[in-house]
Amino acid sequence: MSFSIQGLFASTFYLLVLINPLSKVFYLASAEGSRHGRELRIVSTDASVVAFLILFSFIILGNIVFTKIFHIEIYSFQILGGLVLFTLGYRALTKGVFYEADESRKIVEHAVIPLASPLIAGPATITAVIALTAQEGIFHTTLATFMAILINFVFMLLSITLYKVLKHYNLVGALIRVTGLIVAMISVQMILAGISTWVATL
Repeated sequence: MSFSIQGLFASTFYLLVLINPLSKVFYLASAEGSRHGRELRIVSTDASVVAFLILFSFIILGNIVFTKIFHIEIYSFQILGGLVLFTLGYRALTKGVFYEADESRKIVEHAVIPLASPLIAGPATITAVIALTAQEGIFHTTLATFMAILINFVFMLLSITLYKVLKHYNLVGALIRVTGLIVAMISVQMILAGISTWVATL
């Protein structure tokens, strides 16, 4: 498998869309204690590190564990991941929200669940890294995953500032719905790709 900078950027962008940094901005902006810079840095760092470790474990072991031991094929992940992603996109389109933070919990309590997983390392992202590893190899997928999570980390650190700017210009609702539309379209593409791969095996 030849290494390509263009291919790396394409994979990074694809993973970044699945991670959906804007949803983290809106989530953190509504969480209790997120206005405190120190706690925001802690939760952003913890969530990013845990999410990367989760995804890296699937990059290394995903194909071996699921295809060799459990005999679960990639198309099963694509279809299931697409369905889960579609529900998120559809919710954003119809209700104008991806996730709602539990305001009774402190911001640092959100780091692992739900921020690291499933908000960053969710079913669709896990499916994507397993498929990318099979297509592009471990090094390519690991680097793309690291870059996508790093960019998402920056969005999380700037979540309060970004949210204030977007709210000032009344762009919050519109951006959520546009992002929801993109997520929904990607989910449909994942489902169709999974079905196509499954049909090819018949």
